[in-house]
Amino acid sequence: MVRGSESAAAAGPAPLIWLTGLSSAGKTTIARIVSGMLRGGGFDVQWLDGDMMRERLGRELGFDKTGRDENVGRIAYVAALLNRHGVIVVVSAIAPYREIRDEIRGSSPAFIEVYVKASLATCERRDVKGLYRRARAGAIRQFTGVDDPYEPPLAPEVECDTERDTASACAQKVVDTVMEMVSRGRASRACAPCGSAAPPAGGPEMHDGSIEACRRPSA
Repeated sequence: MVRGSESAAAAGPAPLIWLTGLSSAGKTTIARIVSGMLRGGGFDVQWLDGDMMRERLGRELGFDKTGRDENVGRIAYVAALLNRHGVIVVVSAIAPYREIRDEIRGSSPAFIEVYVKASLATCERRDVKGLYRRARAGAIRQFTGVDDPYEPPLAPEVECDTERDTASACAQKVVDTVMEMVSRGRASRACAPCGSAAPPAGGPEMHDGSIEACRRPSA
């Protein structure tokens, strides 16, 4: 099978998939599943987790708007470098401010914004890392959703309601959107999963547009 990076490049710009939402909304879980599904389909994929990126590249940054925007900008810069080499990038980062997300959209030729939606009450009840409890106790300042705002997307490519849908169902919605984008590029350039030239209409090769390898005729 052709390596995923070659396949994605052949089908057009590699997608940048950005999962945004409150802490404990489910971004990390969905990003992990999406990355695994795409990687299993032969694509070259890199997952960038917001917390890990801040720890490695933004440890000196604060949590005011300036610090948050700088952290998000650094993640976007790394993502762009990977995209240029045909790597599909999955980012799971709160990115609470709409303006910086729109800036990233404007600079990415294949941006997929995924709003991982869950109410503040639900996220506090889940409180996977115990951060809401600490924020309510005053141990953490400028915590998104508590004493710092979160600006939800106005028109995301995908909305995942994790209060209603399972993580797997949400991940499938994201992957379907990625494959639709890749298929549009393939229609004018090449087949995404297998990297072969797109056949003429009615040609002998069948390209199913799925994440699995394409059906190709026997030699």
